[in-house]
Amino acid sequence: MENGKFGDTPLGKRVEAVSRYTPSLLCAIARERLREGLLLDEARLPFAGADLWTAWELTWLDRDGKPEVGVAQIRVPCDSRAVFESKSLKLYLQSFSQTAFSNAYDVVRTLESDLAVTVGAPVVADLLSMSQALQQGVASFPGECLDTLKISASIYRPDPGLLDVERAAGTVSETLYSNLLRSLCPVTGQPDIGSVQVSYTGTRIDHAALLRYIVSFREHQGFHEQCVERMFLDIMDRCRPRELTVYARYNRRGGIDINPWRTTGDEAAPPNLRLAPQ
Repeated sequence: MENGKFGDTPLGKRVEAVSRYTPSLLCAIARERLREGLLLDEARLPFAGADLWTAWELTWLDRDGKPEVGVAQIRVPCDSRAVFESKSLKLYLQSFSQTAFSNAYDVVRTLESDLAVTVGAPVVADLLSMSQALQQGVASFPGECLDTLKISASIYRPDPGLLDVERAAGTVSETLYSNLLRSLCPVTGQPDIGSVQVSYTGTRIDHAALLRYIVSFREHQGFHEQCVERMFLDIMDRCRPRELTVYARYNRRGGIDINPWRTTGDEAAPPNLRLAPQ
């Protein structure tokens, strides 16, 4: 585990919770640190996109001292200078619990201001009531699921050489997904379980090869954002699609889920779905 590399964050450490609003709890990790080894030019990223965060355990007080609860949906652009470390976000949100706010708009405005300062870019936050969150229900990724394919697998570190295309099949546009994504937190070694969707236009990608490639992340130590960006870059390099979107949704930990998406296009962010495991 890379505890030393991220030793300046609260991740993997015992930290006392604070119940009064404390924005200084937020800890930034430079995207440049997350992208080490990906050989990316921060000034000319080969993708657009964002990280979609959902915080399920947000609570605060109204002006009369009555508790309020909500679900915060947060969108951070992928070209931000930094991301906020997930445990620091949890601690920061916990500091709302005994803090009075005038109304829900005041909570949203506070979130957007503090988080934008932390990441060095505008952040969009939405606050859902519990009834609104329930109305969204549980969904699945649209597209064709790869998980019923019979494959053999023995490589559990990311290997772009596993990817292949079917040149005889010509150009296609399709959406594929798998619920077999697993990677490891680079600090704690804890497993991160999720689903990943790959949408592309180009020479048909070999489905079994793509599934073996997704499985190869099983013992990889990387933050969610780094895993998705590596997938995007590997698929672009090996399969050469004209258009590509990679969108992963990870199971929540500590009441927060982190769901990065990267794309060659300029379309709006995908729906902030709640998948069954989330």
